[in-house]
Amino acid sequence: MIDSLQGLRALVCGSTQGIGRASAELLAEQGAEVTLFARNQAKLAEVQAGLSCEHSQDHDSLAADFSDTEAVRLAVLGAVDPDRPYHILVNNTGGPPGGPVADAQPDAFIAAFRAHVVNNQTLVQALVPGFRAAGYGRVINIISTSVKAPIPGLGVSNTIRGAVASWAKTLAAELGPHGITVNNVLPGFTDTARLSELFAAKADKLGMSAEEVTAVAIDSIPAGRLGRPEEIAAAVAFLASPQAGYINGINLPVDGGRLPTL
Repeated sequence: MIDSLQGLRALVCGSTQGIGRASAELLAEQGAEVTLFARNQAKLAEVQAGLSCEHSQDHDSLAADFSDTEAVRLAVLGAVDPDRPYHILVNNTGGPPGGPVADAQPDAFIAAFRAHVVNNQTLVQALVPGFRAAGYGRVINIISTSVKAPIPGLGVSNTIRGAVASWAKTLAAELGPHGITVNNVLPGFTDTARLSELFAAKADKLGMSAEEVTAVAIDSIPAGRLGRPEEIAAAVAFLASPQAGYINGINLPVDGGRLPTL
């Protein structure tokens, strides 16, 4: 049970759709003041208008394309205010295109590394001084169950998600003494636009329908269904809360039991 996130500020990336949007909405419902961060100004305005203000929060938004690290850096630096520090950072960026790792071009790895690891590092460096000053910080990275078991056909994504997990584990040890935790949420098959795109591409490659590919995926999940973005957001909100202060450096699968690993 989360009592309240009142008085806490959260920066939520990729927050105009899917898991990012659900996370932003739940954090706002719990009382946090939310800064949305994505590239589409119109969608940002739409989501911001719908955020809960039950606790008189003053929500806002930032716009930048996560393929442009310098734009991300400038946007977040423009939002940093020593008098109103952030307390929560939710790193969430769309994954790279699918395909076998042996077929991937080197530039695909570089682009994915920049979008995920480098941008995460850029955002952390901008916000950590405020975390330290506040004596409270939560870095939550939404990555993938591929950290524990690589997903066939997602070669570049498997590689980069693993890099994010190792980066986060290292950071968790360094920042823990300052009241800052760093954790990873690993969504399983979740009903988002990203998953629909991946299943459609797989269906086209295999000569199947998207419905057939989805059914095969669901058969691999003990829960017998796809996850909902709101269920991933619930894990994010808990890790962002004061109650999760002794949880640090973990990979938390939210996958309906699909992973074969412990």
